[in-house]
Amino acid sequence: MSRRPSLPRPATTVLAVVLTTGLLAACSGGAPEPSSSPAPSTSAATATPTATETPTPTEEAPPTSPTTPAFDKTALSVDDPASLWVVSDKLRPLEPVDYAPTDLVTPDVVHQNPPTLRAEPAAAVVAMFQAGEAEGAGSFQVQSAYRSYDTQVSVYAGWVQRLGQAQADAQSARPGFSEHQTGLALDISPVPLSCALQACFGDTTQGRWLAANAWRFGFLLRYPADKVAVTGFTYEPWHFRYVGVPLATEMHDTGVTTLEEFFGLPAAPDYAG
Repeated sequence: MSRRPSLPRPATTVLAVVLTTGLLAACSGGAPEPSSSPAPSTSAATATPTATETPTPTEEAPPTSPTTPAFDKTALSVDDPASLWVVSDKLRPLEPVDYAPTDLVTPDVVHQNPPTLRAEPAAAVVAMFQAGEAEGAGSFQVQSAYRSYDTQVSVYAGWVQRLGQAQADAQSARPGFSEHQTGLALDISPVPLSCALQACFGDTTQGRWLAANAWRFGFLLRYPADKVAVTGFTYEPWHFRYVGVPLATEMHDTGVTTLEEFFGLPAAPDYAG
């Protein structure tokens, strides 16, 4: 029997075979897995920041205030009549008793009697009077200033004649014992003149201002009302003694009102003889 010649396969048959073959291959081998991203290296990871330790501050000792040097009470003499700090009272006569300053001048101020003083207090009283007037205390004048030994002889004799010895000693110094003889003391009165050499001067605007401010210019109210037993003299709100600004300031700041107490000298209520 004769064979039939082979006929070519249709194209659709070939395509089907190809598709079938591909599907079988896919089923047997599986689809390829997607590549995963590589895990980050440990070294590349962000490290946790280490906290910076705050240094402990070093404790420092508190600053110490500079020590104020103690006032030197021996800087000037209390015995030399030429010293700004000389202390003259009923137990401490000037030596020599007829001492006379060598630097006397006459300041340009209103006065009842010559306002002669030593050069330093003379300049200070001018400044003090000007300040008092500028600060509303009124005008001032010098009632009395330097008196020589011979002048004090006459002044004291006049008090004795008027008041008797005992009362004169309470109000006027004997010759050789007077602060006026040093050229460092003066008596002050108001302008216009009132309460001259009287306790009522302390109640005037001038008297009150001087009591509160004279220390600024180096003056000391020498005979306070509450220190009669120390100074030996009655209250004299008009009598001011120049001691210089450093000592006047120290006495003001410490509240000591008499030279005797400040320098540790004996009270002088009476003359020795």
